[in-house]
Amino acid sequence: MAKNGFGFTYPNPLVGSVIVFNNKIIGEGWHKKAGEPHAEVNAINSVKDKSLLKQATIYVNLEPCSHYGKTPPCANLIVENGIKKVVIGSMDSNSKVSGKGILHLQNNGCDVIVGVLEQECLNLNKRFFTFHNKKRPFIILKWAETQDGFIDKLRDSTSENLPNWISNAYSQQLVHKMRVEEQAILVGTNTALNDNPKLNARNWFGLDLVRIVLDKSLKIPSHYNLLDGSLKTIFITEKVPYKSLNENTYFEQIDFNKNFAEQICDVLYNHEIQSVIIEGGAQTLKTFIAENLWDEAHVFVGNTKFEKGIKSPELKKTPNEIRKISDDALKIYKNY
Repeated sequence: MAKNGFGFTYPNPLVGSVIVFNNKIIGEGWHKKAGEPHAEVNAINSVKDKSLLKQATIYVNLEPCSHYGKTPPCANLIVENGIKKVVIGSMDSNSKVSGKGILHLQNNGCDVIVGVLEQECLNLNKRFFTFHNKKRPFIILKWAETQDGFIDKLRDSTSENLPNWISNAYSQQLVHKMRVEEQAILVGTNTALNDNPKLNARNWFGLDLVRIVLDKSLKIPSHYNLLDGSLKTIFITEKVPYKSLNENTYFEQIDFNKNFAEQICDVLYNHEIQSVIIEGGAQTLKTFIAENLWDEAHVFVGNTKFEKGIKSPELKKTPNEIRKISDDALKIYKNY
């Protein structure tokens, strides 16, 4: 149930909740969107006979919150409704919660069980936990490569500013599904110049991402899609212009000569971005691999050959999973 909120709850975690009385589900709910009621609230509100709550058990995959944010604390609501048994999948490592919700429940007479299917619950919210525990976003590397190991053709001044498609239409749709599940997408200067991408979610229902662009010397022309102001876009650069082109475009300055990937992670953390897909180019991907700053890599292998071009990055690991997508293959690597 918590997975129903994928892509809509940032900066909040994915949470689902079920209420059981006499081994029957009498209420359920999930957190649908940041600023809207939490899973526990929706579950309690869905119970028709509230008198049953005093004898019921509430299950939730993440520790109920104990602080006032955009909504009141869920731990308080559980106590107020007289629910005496609470089963929690994993603790919340956010410093605003971090055990305080469990303590509030225990101090008010609740029987609290923590750690049921804990690993599954931690994996569900791997983006949220990475952000709060490692102080950086969850990083997904993504690229498409040919059968002979190239990520792009060689370009020159006569080349069109369009992508050289490697993967098939089904893989491309899957990429858009991936995009709406993450919070941001990052590309390097050459990818932006060569492809003039929009970096939005066109082929799957969901929210658009924050666009992150590496542009050391501000080479990208103002008429390109990434500067159209349609979405929040962060340019990471060595020189910041005196004024921004529009209210949706931000410029962040870093030193490109040292700890490149780490500095980018710091910028994204300061913008409260919990997850990012890095789509290229090759040098950007290789830099994150070299600094070992990545959590997953999704490599689409198309049914085509370029014979020459830009070599794809290399991961000296065995794929954790290989999927067939028509005549493409998707290799998934995990670094955790």
